[in-house]
Amino acid sequence: MGLAAEALEHHGKLLIVDDDCVLAAYLGKTMEKNGFEVETANSIAGGLEKLDRYKPDFALIDLRLKDGNGLTVVETLKKSFPDCRIVMLTAFGNIATAVSAVRAGAIDYISKPADAETVTAALLQTDMSQLPEPPEDPMTAERVRWEHIQRIYEQCGRNISETARRLKMHRRTLQRILHKYAPRDNDCGSGSPIKD
Repeated sequence: MGLAAEALEHHGKLLIVDDDCVLAAYLGKTMEKNGFEVETANSIAGGLEKLDRYKPDFALIDLRLKDGNGLTVVETLKKSFPDCRIVMLTAFGNIATAVSAVRAGAIDYISKPADAETVTAALLQTDMSQLPEPPEDPMTAERVRWEHIQRIYEQCGRNISETARRLKMHRRTLQRILHKYAPRDNDCGSGSPIKD
């Protein structure tokens, strides 16, 4: 059964814990369209507070949250609800954290930015020896790179010099990338001027 058909079914309760409020809201709305009942939290404390009341069947947990490590939520979730299917979501992907996430009880590990189809496929996969099918229309490598640069840019208060320093990139190169790949029309992005 494809994801289009599965979207008509009710899959269960999904808890999303991510301190990126925009991403959490976007994924929440999209995952509801994909057949999940969604509750969101933006911190470890908020996620833990919702566990007993919400009793999730699925969870999408950001690895790095403002108040600590998302693995704390994973470990508590697996103790209270061992059948809950958990996917870790992070912008800081590497092998070590992927292994830690799986050891803590996650079934999969997805690097940001992730689309709802990829998340849905990961949450619903039944054959754990195989990766879920790739999305029909995945983001291009250039788009993923641009999204990553935008995220760091926003986290640096839209300061081009600080962003370039953290990305170990020349200022002018960064400016060209930000202008060249800037989303247009209804795409995400505020379009506010670059700060020096």
